[in-house]
Amino acid sequence: MAPTFEWWAKETHRGTPVVVKMENPNNWSMVQLEGPSDDDFILPDGTGNSISGNPRSKSLRNKNAKQLTWVLLLKAHKAAGCLTSIATALFSFSAAVRRRVASGRTDSDESESPVVKSRFYSCIKVCLFLSVLLLGFEVVAYFKGMNFGGPDLQLQYLYTLTRPSLVKDAFDSLHSNWVLFRADYLAPPLKFLANSCIILFLIQSLDRLVLCLGCFWIKFKKIKPVLKQGVDDLEAGDGAKGYFPMVLVQIPMCNEREVYQQSIGAVCCLDWPKSKLLIQVLDDSDDPTTQLLIKDEVHKWQQEGANILYRHRVIREGYKAGNLKSAMSCSYVKDYEFVAIFDADFQPTPDFLKQTVPYFKDNEELGLVQTRWSFVNKTENLLTRLQNINLAFHFEVEQQVNGILLNFFGFNGTAGVWRIKALEESGGWLERTTVEDMDIAVRAHLHGWKFIFLNDVECQCELPESYEAYRKQQHRWHSGPMQLFRLCLPDIIRSKISLWKKFNMIFLFFLLRKLILPLYSFTLFCIILPMTMFIPEATLPSWIVCYIPTTMAILNILPAPKSCPFLIPYLLFENTMSVTKFNAMISGLFQLGSAYEWVVTKKSGRSSEGDLISLIEKEEKPLRVNSEPDLNEMREEIEKEIKMEQIASKKRKHNRIYTKELALAFLLLTASARSLLSAHGIHFYFLLFQGVSFLLVGLDLIGEQVG
Repeated sequence: MAPTFEWWAKETHRGTPVVVKMENPNNWSMVQLEGPSDDDFILPDGTGNSISGNPRSKSLRNKNAKQLTWVLLLKAHKAAGCLTSIATALFSFSAAVRRRVASGRTDSDESESPVVKSRFYSCIKVCLFLSVLLLGFEVVAYFKGMNFGGPDLQLQYLYTLTRPSLVKDAFDSLHSNWVLFRADYLAPPLKFLANSCIILFLIQSLDRLVLCLGCFWIKFKKIKPVLKQGVDDLEAGDGAKGYFPMVLVQIPMCNEREVYQQSIGAVCCLDWPKSKLLIQVLDDSDDPTTQLLIKDEVHKWQQEGANILYRHRVIREGYKAGNLKSAMSCSYVKDYEFVAIFDADFQPTPDFLKQTVPYFKDNEELGLVQTRWSFVNKTENLLTRLQNINLAFHFEVEQQVNGILLNFFGFNGTAGVWRIKALEESGGWLERTTVEDMDIAVRAHLHGWKFIFLNDVECQCELPESYEAYRKQQHRWHSGPMQLFRLCLPDIIRSKISLWKKFNMIFLFFLLRKLILPLYSFTLFCIILPMTMFIPEATLPSWIVCYIPTTMAILNILPAPKSCPFLIPYLLFENTMSVTKFNAMISGLFQLGSAYEWVVTKKSGRSSEGDLISLIEKEEKPLRVNSEPDLNEMREEIEKEIKMEQIASKKRKHNRIYTKELALAFLLLTASARSLLSAHGIHFYFLLFQGVSFLLVGLDLIGEQVG
C-alpha cells in the first residue's frame, strides 16, 4: 500500500500519541492522548513502498502501551495523593478534637441562669439516654431479622400477637408490645406536635417569601427614599447644601480597647461644620487603663480642633441605655436637633451626615434615618461568612421592605440618626430591657413617628470572629425582644395606630419573627425529627426535612450572592444556633435571670483599607507646634504598652466546650444511625450532617481559634 500524500493529511496527522510532563511526579499534566495513526505502523522500504508487519511497528505499539501505562500509573499516584491528604486532614481534625477536649473549658461559667441551664441540659440528656437505649434495642431486633421500614409494620406485629405460637422468645414479645405501644400512645401526640410545628414553619416560610417578593419589587421598580428637596441634589453631593442643623454624635463604649481609636478617629473626620457638631465619647469602662487611653485619644483630637468631649459615669447602671440616657440629660443637649449614634466598632464615612441628615428637612414626621451595616471582616472565617448571609438578608430584605412599605422597623442601635424631639416624646431611653434600640423604635412608632432605611448608605463595622462572642450576642438579641413584647403588648393594644399596624407589630414583628422562628426550628429539627426515627409511625415527610428548608436558605442567601458556596453550611448552622436562640427566647419570655445579662461583644479591632489610609495621612500631620520631643510623654506611652501586654497575658482566651450542643450532636448522630437501619434516605443524611454540625460547634471548632 502506497503512503498517502493528500494535502489534508498534514492537517490531520495524529502523530505523537502521548505527551507527558514528568518534571515533578506530584505535579504532572497530560497534554495530549490520542490513538495511533496508520502512519505510526507503516514504514517505507528503500524503494518507496511500505512494509507491513515490520518488527518496528510492533515496537511502536509496545511504546504506546507503555506510555498509556505511565499515564494510568500517574493517575493512580494522584488518587493516592488525594487519599493521603484526606487522611492527613482527618488526622489533624482528630488531633484538634483531642486537644480541645483535653484543654477546653466548659460553658459552665457563662452568664446564664444555673437553674434554667441545668433543666434545659437535663432534658436534652434524657432524650439522648432514651435514644441510645432505643437504638440498642432496635439494633438487636434488626439482627434478629425484624422488619424496620415497611408500611405494614403495625399489622405484622398485630398478627404476631394473635398467633402466640409464632412468638419465639421474650425479646420478640417485648419488641412487639413496644411497637404497639408507640403506635397507640406515642405516635399520636408526636404527630400532633410535628403538625403544629409544620404549620408554624409554613407560615414563617410564607412570610419570608412575601418579604423576598417585596424586595424584588423594590429593586425592579427602583424604589428609594426621596428627599423633600429633590434626590438630584443628594446624588450631586449637594444634598446638605444650605442645611446644616445642630448634630450631636454619641459613641457609647465599655472596655473596648481594641476599637476606640478607629471609631473616634472616623467620627472626628465627619464632614460637617465644627460649630454645628458636638461629639460625646460615652465611656462606661471599669478598667482604669482603658479609661486613660480613651481620655488621651479624646485629648489628641481636641488639640486637632475637633469639638469632642469625654464623659464617664460614676454610677454605671442600665448598660448602654443608662449610658445614653445619662448623656441626653446634659444641659447643652437642648441646643441640638439631631443625634447620631455609633457603637465603638463603627467607622462612618466622612459624608455620613450629608447622606442622612437632609432627609429630615421639611419632613417633620420623620423620626429616624437608619443606614446599612457593612463588615470589614466578613471573609475572615466560616463564622463571619455565615453571619454576613444572615445580616445581608436582614438589611436588604427585612428592613428595606418594612421601611418602604410600613415606615417602621427595629432600630439597630447604631449607624442611625434620631430626631431628638422624637426620642423625648417617646419617653427617652429606658433600661427595662437589653434591647433598648428596639424599645425606643417601638415606642416611637406607637407615637406616630416614621422611619427611613437607606440601603445605599453603609457604615463599616466588624462581626464577632469567635463562636463564644457570637453566641452571647445572639442570646441578648433573642431574649430582649421577648422581654419587650411582654412590656409593650398593653401599649400596642391601647395605641391609636391602625389595626393593620397593630397586627404587623404583634403578629409579624414580635410573634412570627422573634418567637415562632426559634421555637419551631429547635423543636422540629432538633427534637421531633430525631424522635420520629424511633417512632417511625410519625415520620416527617421529605419536603419538610429537605426541600422547603433548602428553598428558604436559597432565599436568604440571595442578598449575598458570593456566599452561594456556603448554602449547606448556612442551613446547618442556622439549625445549630436554634438551641441558643430557643434558650434565649424562653429566658426573655418568662423573665428569667439570664434575660437581664448584658455582655459586651468582643472586638478584634479590624479596620478597612480606607480607614487605614486616612489614619496614616492624619499621623503624617504634625500634632505639636514645637518639634522638641516630650520624654515624659514617651515614657508614659511605653509604660502603658507594658501594662497592656501584662493584662493581655493574664486574660488569655480559651476555646470552650459547649455541653448542650455536644449532647444534641450525639442525639442527632444516634438518630441518624437508627435512620440508617430503616433506610429513610434523606432523613439519614440530614441527621448525619446536622449532628456533625452540632459536634463542630460544641467543640468550638468554628470561628476564631484562640487556643
